[in-house]
Amino acid sequence: MAEITAQLVKQLREKTAAGMMECKTALVEANGDLAEAEVVLRKRGMASAAKKATRSTKQGLIGVTISDDSKAGALIEVNCESDFVARTEDFQQMVVNLGKQVVAESPESAEVLKASVYAADPTFTVEALLKAQIAKVGENMNIPRFARRAASGILGSYVHPGSQLAVLVDLTSGKPETAKTDAFKELLHDIAMQVAAADPRFVRREEVTQAFLDQERDIQRTRALAEGKPEKIVDKVVEGRMSKYYEEVCLLDQPFIKDNAVSISQHLAAKGKELGDTLDVAAFIRFKVGETIGAQPAAE
Repeated sequence: MAEITAQLVKQLREKTAAGMMECKTALVEANGDLAEAEVVLRKRGMASAAKKATRSTKQGLIGVTISDDSKAGALIEVNCESDFVARTEDFQQMVVNLGKQVVAESPESAEVLKASVYAADPTFTVEALLKAQIAKVGENMNIPRFARRAASGILGSYVHPGSQLAVLVDLTSGKPETAKTDAFKELLHDIAMQVAAADPRFVRREEVTQAFLDQERDIQRTRALAEGKPEKIVDKVVEGRMSKYYEEVCLLDQPFIKDNAVSISQHLAAKGKELGDTLDVAAFIRFKVGETIGAQPAAE
């Protein structure tokens, strides 16, 4: 049996808000598997259905770069050991430079990026630059991931204060002139802020994977039976709860953070009517420093 450490219990508590003993019991049942233990707690109704961001001891920054025409952009995570180093001018400038390089060169992976010549100073490769910075400040550094997006429409971003959480959103319109309006730019910023705050996993229902749906239905069915719901109505209860689940994981189904009376899809429709255009979210990317679950792909 896997060792159930205090740190493992702490991680599960931070993700689920369940009690310490409940977390320990779930981890024992899951043989130390954190993701499986979360499922165990959710089946018992002891964890929130909304996935909470994992808190991490890792430090660093998320860099955001968007091209001048707003048609290409990237998020990049660069880690270090302390918040002090992350706030230094040298570290912040390095993150900016690496983001620009990802947009310009579109490397296939973080490993390819590290093997590349550092565009801001061709006397270094990116890996050699990292080693030089490590020697200079006495802290380990790494580039665990990045994501680059070639836009279907126009890219916008939101960066949370501190630059440890950032979002890219690709918003489309039917008319090129729409993207030049202040209303469109405001909408793009609001959608990016929505993604940062509400942490959706998908844009729309059609994108939710079958594995996601099967697991959630199993969780909700187990909970309904444990609550004493009659077998004959369990399926209706589950489908009702699945509708609520879509509001949590699908951006277009989520209540708009500035007006909970409308969903994001309704807000888009209203703004589209106001602008005389059809508006839609093509994609989003959300990075938080230290994430280990649900990481975005390294490149397009």
